[in-house]
Amino acid sequence: QVKLVESGGDLVQAGGSLRLTCTASGLSSGNHTMGWFRQSPGNEREVVSCIGRSSVSIYYTDSVLGRFTISRDNAKNTLYLQMNSLEPDDAAMYYCAADVSIYDLGWGRKCSSLTKTNWGQGTQVTVSS
Repeated sequence: QVKLVESGGDLVQAGGSLRLTCTASGLSSGNHTMGWFRQSPGNEREVVSCIGRSSVSIYYTDSVLGRFTISRDNAKNTLYLQMNSLEPDDAAMYYCAADVSIYDLGWGRKCSSLTKTNWGQGTQVTVSS
């Protein structure tokens, strides 16, 4: 059974940093494209960043580009999201996802979840202004 456990969420002041961690079990994460999604109250879940199996393909949503860094350690079955220069709009529940799709369109790269995507329970990030 696949299990994804997120940690690292916290209350932080605007401009601060957090590092989210997702530990996977029940799968070899190195065989799966992974990602981070977030959802704030009243909004739909949105993709934040995704990373391919060998860390070559990476996607960031425009609003976090240059501030967030996704990485993975396949030997540890662990996914990370380093978040710097946090803004109040970054406040949300952050979810780890296994088996997402990164795809290239003529005008750019996208990432999306799939029907087979496995989700963690989430970790809360709160940013005070």
